[in-house]
Amino acid sequence: MKFRPALMAATLPFMLLAGCGNGADDADTAAEMDPATQAALGDPIMVDPDLAGQNEANAGLTGGGNGSLPAEATTPAAIKGAREDAMALVGGSVNMKAPPKATVVEGDVPETAVLTAASRAAVLPNGTDCTAAAEYSAAWAARLPVTFPVYPRGATQEAAGTDKGQCSLRVVNFLTPATLDEVLSFYYSRATNEGYTAEHLKVAGDNVLSGTKGGAAFVVYARKQANGLTDVDLVTSGK
Repeated sequence: MKFRPALMAATLPFMLLAGCGNGADDADTAAEMDPATQAALGDPIMVDPDLAGQNEANAGLTGGGNGSLPAEATTPAAIKGAREDAMALVGGSVNMKAPPKATVVEGDVPETAVLTAASRAAVLPNGTDCTAAAEYSAAWAARLPVTFPVYPRGATQEAAGTDKGQCSLRVVNFLTPATLDEVLSFYYSRATNEGYTAEHLKVAGDNVLSGTKGGAAFVVYARKQANGLTDVDLVTSGK
């Protein structure tokens, strides 16, 4: 799994678990998905690179885990469609807001940062570490909170999560041809429009949005790839 070292210590056990996935497991997961799950991920989402060339004529974005997208997913028309979908999800242009300029963090993230609080939300008050129960499956991308979906028409690469006990954790990596600024504005708008706090940091080269609302939290790590795509790690926890 491609989750970055910038993910806070609370998600490190999950990253180690996710890294144990393999292509065969991914193919089995894709085969087991119900229609609703596939639609949420992009119809169809292929998590096995050997399957990425199938059914492309009418497909949504597909994720093969190789850091790229099929050509039809990056056309001007496809990007325009994704942008329009994102605008609709925030309730129109009047509700689409750019995040504040990022505060650059060198070294450890301060204890007072929203990011610190958001990362700690993966640990319950009774001390249960929800990351330890996370299971690797692309289907978790379809189970993200309504407030924080995968960016419209984005291609899920890998995902994990858990709902065991009182835990509610999702970690999803996806690619999109939308610009970095568009992705950050989308999640900042979704968060603040729903009453979340929101903070924008620059940590280890990543743009990081994070916030909390009661016992729920989110973290978005985003960076621009050399091929022009935006690579995003989306983490949500709590209810």
